[in-house]
Amino acid sequence: NSEDVRCKCICPPYKDHSGHIYNKNVSQKDCDCLHVVEPMPVPGPDVEAYCLRCECKYEERSSVTIKVNNVILLT
Repeated sequence: NSEDVRCKCICPPYKDHSGHIYNKNVSQKDCDCLHVVEPMPVPGPDVEAYCLRCECKYEERSSVTIKVNNVILLT
């Protein structure tokens, strides 16, 4: 299920740009700033410096397990 995977990039403030959290459904190999951060908030020369500050993590979850646990908790 495409909703069960995502890449989450947390980018701190950089120069005059505020910090931001980006989420995107991409494969694990594409879980990096260049593939997830859209639109890129900084101009070309600053992209590398901006991306080095961002922390990107690939996350997986099982929505079926979550639904089952909710049903058990609610009964």
